[in-house]
Amino acid sequence: MALTFFTRRPSPVPTAACVPEPCPQTGETWQPEGVSVRERYYNQSQAIVLVYCLDSEGGACFVACLGCHYASARDTDSTYRTCYSLTDAAKAANTHATACRALPRAIPARPDDDTVRERLHSWARGRRSRKEDVQLWLSELDFSRLALQRSKDWIVDALQQLATDQPDILPVSRSDYGDHVYTSYYACRLQD
Repeated sequence: MALTFFTRRPSPVPTAACVPEPCPQTGETWQPEGVSVRERYYNQSQAIVLVYCLDSEGGACFVACLGCHYASARDTDSTYRTCYSLTDAAKAANTHATACRALPRAIPARPDDDTVRERLHSWARGRRSRKEDVQLWLSELDFSRLALQRSKDWIVDALQQLATDQPDILPVSRSDYGDHVYTSYYACRLQD
């Protein structure tokens, strides 16, 4: 007669979705729309330094301190001034958290839609030149996505609405490349 010690197996426990760790000050998890917070670092007085990436795109990471408004998007140690990888962003965040003496502040509130639209409009108007039309790249807004707290689709819709409302400031051109339509935004040249 064989003894079986492990005849009963416990039923599998469903695993919860990946939930970020709560912030020590508030006990809440903060995941702003449009970005994915990958890592959090804390300075000596518990101010938060974030390493975040964009939602759908991978690779490019950014560093931002919520205590002293430090923000960095480019690896200054790199020869070619590239964006941070996750490991390089973690090193930069850890270095800043070690040197930063800022006090912790409240988690930034999500700006309302009108405020974000006005920021996008002023960005588009500010890019205008007296010499020529300037192409606006959505990747230029990647660094400020933490402050905007909006997804790429929302930003594209807001720029499209600006192009519809004010075509003299922001015209749009569409190029058809087979199965993909590419949309380009241009800031019109300033008139003399």
